[in-house]
Amino acid sequence: MDSSSDAHGRHKCAACFRQFNKMEHLVEHMRAARHSPHEPRCGVCGKHCRSFEALRDHLGAGGSTLPKAASCASEFAASGCKLCLRVLASAAALRAHRGCQLSRTPPMARLHHQAQAPQGGGRALALGCKMVGAGSDGSLDVVARVCVVDEQEDIVFEAFLKPLIPVTHYRYETTGIRPEHLREGMTVKSAQRRVQELLLNGEQPWKARTSRGMARLLVGHGLDHDLDALGMDYPAYLKRDTATYPPLMKTSKLSNSLRFLTHTYLGYDIQTGHQHPYEDCVAAMRLYHRMKRQQHPRSGGGADGPAASADQAFPAWRQRELERMTPEELLRLSTPDYHCWCLDD
Repeated sequence: MDSSSDAHGRHKCAACFRQFNKMEHLVEHMRAARHSPHEPRCGVCGKHCRSFEALRDHLGAGGSTLPKAASCASEFAASGCKLCLRVLASAAALRAHRGCQLSRTPPMARLHHQAQAPQGGGRALALGCKMVGAGSDGSLDVVARVCVVDEQEDIVFEAFLKPLIPVTHYRYETTGIRPEHLREGMTVKSAQRRVQELLLNGEQPWKARTSRGMARLLVGHGLDHDLDALGMDYPAYLKRDTATYPPLMKTSKLSNSLRFLTHTYLGYDIQTGHQHPYEDCVAAMRLYHRMKRQQHPRSGGGADGPAASADQAFPAWRQRELERMTPEELLRLSTPDYHCWCLDD
């Protein structure tokens, strides 16, 4: 009997360590779970977790420890980084490990770079919008300010916009926007054209939908909401949304706020007082870069290609062959059900 099965013949998943009475049940679990080397892993026991929040619970970094993980939590408490969740060799190594803690960028710090970098640098741009309220109770979101930032955190486009419908609530406490800011603002249509021009980077819109070419990746938090407010869309395979990226979501598969993600994974606070969309753009871009730098084994598939389906990885016609494999061999076959950002390199 192999090392992944105990004396009672139970078969243990090589990724999440769940045990099954029959090998066919383990195969079905691997088909549904979609474990892969791209999942966050415990640096102590090697367990795969579906998200970083689940890994934080496993390590006790979020204040709670999952059952049977006490030894991992104690080792993490002694030499683990609470931002990147790595377990270092010693407490001294942890003290020398400072690269994860980032400082907050002043919201207006880079506005003067707009004229110097009109097209933006890098393969990705971050989009952020601030909304004011419309409608009888001010609950309808209307875009009033837009900002686009490149990978060097320089602003390539920033403007106030004239709302298409009357504003009933400027939300000044958080947006800092007053009526006079919008009076001479750009039209939403003009802003839409400028943002689209920056993203397409000279590529034809019809071509960007089927092949990337020169089109840039779009980074942000809640991108669908921002794009809807601007009256535009963008191909899904070119979006990098920190609100819907599975490793950054809650264990309940709901989105975390950008403020929470920035505090938890970058180590500083945003959205305090009047909020500039530049601050949100920088936070989203930094989160993207942190996820992109994850060291994962490369296992087939192009950077922009769709993830292989479970039926391709574990086809039903190979069922008997799959049941003769070890849990480690099944894990090597498994593929993620999302595009890992580390493949963007």
